[in-house]
Amino acid sequence: MKKFLALIALSLSTSLVSFTAAAHGPSPLKVDKSVTIKADPAKVWALVKDFGNMQKWHPAVASTKLEKKGEDTFRTLTLKSGGTIYEKLRSADDADMKLKYEIVTSGLPLTDYNAFMAVSKGANPGETNVRWVGRFYRLYKLNPPIPPGQDDETALKAIDDIFDAGLAGLKKTAESSK
Repeated sequence: MKKFLALIALSLSTSLVSFTAAAHGPSPLKVDKSVTIKADPAKVWALVKDFGNMQKWHPAVASTKLEKKGEDTFRTLTLKSGGTIYEKLRSADDADMKLKYEIVTSGLPLTDYNAFMAVSKGANPGETNVRWVGRFYRLYKLNPPIPPGQDDETALKAIDDIFDAGLAGLKKTAESSK
């Protein structure tokens, strides 16, 4: 009888574990990109930390509007494609040259987006490394079937494209205005 009860208990715990594993929802996603820029770190940091002027270096951004709400700073990015992204500045650390922000609302196929940009000295004099890291979830938070355009691949591609264009634009801007 004890063996029988043990088998039932094992069977129940196994089915609960597999049910729990299937019901957890989406996994967090991450994009981590870097670029080396032939410019002084202070110059690059000045561009990155200027939260209200992303249009100076990101080719997809037409304009940026800053607003303060109490102690918090927000920006609305108006995209050349016509959409907008509303973001909150979490911190800008001059000592570590690190900017943290989050997306509050956007038309992007993702949710719970938090990111940072870090500027550091490059391997050679006059060089700067910039690292841009974003963490987020796909738009559809439930389990399959996942509606088209709300899947992991679509979310990853959106951020990959934003980071690739942004880092290329930052490099071009910083290196051309010597």
